[in-house]
Amino acid sequence: MNQQLWVEPVGDIVLARMRGRCDVETIKEIHQRVFELVKDTHQVKVLYDGLEMEDPTVDMAVLQQKMDAEAWEQYGPILLRRAILVPNTRIAYLARIAFGQFGEGAYRVFYNDMAQAILWLEEKI
Repeated sequence: MNQQLWVEPVGDIVLARMRGRCDVETIKEIHQRVFELVKDTHQVKVLYDGLEMEDPTVDMAVLQQKMDAEAWEQYGPILLRRAILVPNTRIAYLARIAFGQFGEGAYRVFYNDMAQAILWLEEKI
């Protein structure tokens, strides 16, 4: 198990927290664990906490995008509501590349504001 990441249900939110450098294996592990929890708990709200994450490469964002597309093919459309918590504009930009292919309404990026991210996840749609 990777000590740089934690993926666990917290109330009705799946929390994925990353710390340090994210490589291909870490991104794949996060993705797998998030989707396993979503399937097991039937929770569709996901908070990606990247506040302690080092800047990933563009390749990591493209990999996330590819894995999401593959998940849609494998499981059908899973309508996740994702909040991505970031410390800076570079990671925010990469998050938009990684998660933006399924529409702006399905995700939102938050700068250093976990409270707002949780409030947005809890909003009725």
